[in-house]
Amino acid sequence: MPNAAPGGRLGRTDEESPVAEVRAEMVANVWKVVAAEGDHVDDGDILVILESMKMEIPVLAEGPGVVIKMHVAEGDVIQEGDLIAIIS
Repeated sequence: MPNAAPGGRLGRTDEESPVAEVRAEMVANVWKVVAAEGDHVDDGDILVILESMKMEIPVLAEGPGVVIKMHVAEGDVIQEGDLIAIIS
């Protein structure tokens, strides 16, 4: 799977589906949610900013699309593999 950013990865749910899931690659706190449901995002746009060990880690969109669902909120603690967002 291609990396979306050090903090998250973007993976297609299947070969034909344009829906992509952004998942956490590490345990972290959700410091800031930048994108909202319904927002159009382009390749490289920041979706959320994670905080881990005093470092801010942006999670980026790997391609263009519309944010269908955000599965995190500011202040959440996420685990590796947790779903952050769905983009279509």
